[in-house]
Amino acid sequence: MQITPQLLAEHRLSAEEYGRIEQILGRAPNLVELGIFSVMWSEHCSYKSSRRHLSKFPTEAPWV
Repeated sequence: MQITPQLLAEHRLSAEEYGRIEQILGRAPNLVELGIFSVMWSEHCSYKSSRRHLSKFPTEAPWV
């Protein structure tokens, strides 16, 4: 199956993210691999939009 912009959109992956997947694998992903990256990099799992807010919290303390 050919990876198209529409398929990337269905998996909620940007062109930049797809390029990173190719770089990680050293080749184009198959459909199963694309789905795995899509899920693992989803908002639910990776908190993409929350990262900037989470960075406001302390990261170095005895209780962290």
